Amino acid sequence: MIPAIKWENKVLYLLDQRIIPWEIQYVECRDFRQTSKCIKDMVVRGAPAIGIAGGYGVALAVKEAVEKGYPNPEEFLNQAAQCLVSSRPTAVNLKWAVDRVLSKGLNAFNRYGPEESLELAVQEAITIHKEDVEMNYQIGRNGSLLIKPGSNVLTHCNAGALATGGWGTALGVIRQAQSEGKIRKVYVDETRPFLQGSRLTAWELEQDDIDVTVLVDGAAGYLLSLGEVDAVIVGADRIGANGDVANKIGTYSLACLCEHHNIPFYVAAPVSTFDLTIRSGREIPIEHRDELEVLEFLGKRVAPYGVKGFNPSFDVTPNRMVSAIITELGNIFAPFEDNIKKIIS
Repeated sequence: MIPAIKWENKVLYLLDQRIIPWEIQYVECRDFRQTSKCIKDMVVRGAPAIGIAGGYGVALAVKEAVEKGYPNPEEFLNQAAQCLVSSRPTAVNLKWAVDRVLSKGLNAFNRYGPEESLELAVQEAITIHKEDVEMNYQIGRNGSLLIKPGSNVLTHCNAGALATGGWGTALGVIRQAQSEGKIRKVYVDETRPFLQGSRLTAWELEQDDIDVTVLVDGAAGYLLSLGEVDAVIVGADRIGANGDVANKIGTYSLACLCEHHNIPFYVAAPVSTFDLTIRSGREIPIEHRDELEVLEFLGKRVAPYGVKGFNPSFDVTPNRMVSAIITELGNIFAPFEDNIKKIIS
């Protein structure tokens, strides 16, 4: 399994997910600015993965503060953290990881000094990375309990090893269920406009020798109407205190289809994806990206000049449409607001 994120000799390497499956190439990040740009430009994507990258970005900022001897490192590091967090506003994992490494670095600056601050910040970023992989494995084990033998499952976007520290959330469930002989076939929405499904998820599953079929986003309803899907499993970028889920645009449509056809709709995410300050999905900030992403394809204009594009990256699925939220701490069922509090205290 090719790692999406590597940390070597205090340099961050991010697998360029814009060019998979055509090329395998890493982008080198030597400071937080380059890291922030890679997050914004979707070199790295997926809520857990951009959180991990953001954590390493803070470590790179601490490295810069130490090497250049900035007189006010706290101000510099706070500015660096804000730059990283603002690169993609919807996924809460980014702020969670950035704040965690920032806190470790600032505390060490004040208590121990610059060199110790750098070491502790780096170690915290590495710890977040390792923790995410372990959480993914546990999410897979918990989620597989919900999958019936002989299932065909559908997933949207990419919530696999490329979107996490490794293994995956939604794909972690699928991989675990596959190892237990429960998966017959995986259907993957292409996930316009960035094609994370057809380019990334299908690529991951094909490497694992899992039977995978790609469909255009608009074919999902017809597929479900044929009775060809036993469960839908997706990831999440932010989950509110009431269980409303923000995920890649098109997720809400799938949830509506599942509700209509009485098909389980599962969300797989680590507890770091929950934002308990958000009371409902209406409060979740939704990132809108450049309209050219929908007006062009592979750099060529496919819509008439003069028309406008609507390009939200995410939508919100209300909790009533969610069958279960799969986390490393257990599977959460309705009533979500009460049960989320019981698991995440």
